[in-house]
Amino acid sequence: MTITVTERAATRISEITATEAEAPILRVSVEGGGCSGFQYKFDLVGARTDDDLVIERNGAIVVIDPVSAQYMEGAQIDFVDDLIGAAFKITNPVATASCGCGTSFSI
Repeated sequence: MTITVTERAATRISEITATEAEAPILRVSVEGGGCSGFQYKFDLVGARTDDDLVIERNGAIVVIDPVSAQYMEGAQIDFVDDLIGAAFKITNPVATASCGCGTSFSI
């Protein structure tokens, strides 16, 4: 499974989780919904499960469950800060279309 976390995303994850002693891990998942059929969900959690894909970069830990990971094969998790706001952005080569806000996609 090849899913990457950029340097910017790792830095922001570390900043967020530094104050979350009970939930120091970012869980990214894919759920049904959104205007394009699937949407990304970001949660802070305290532990990973045995079957999670674990991505560690510069002290930041991201976990993704196996079902979500198959919808994100080859994806890159980034953090962008531009005129319309700051947010995590996932560039997903599996997605065939996405909504204007970038939080939902279709396959």
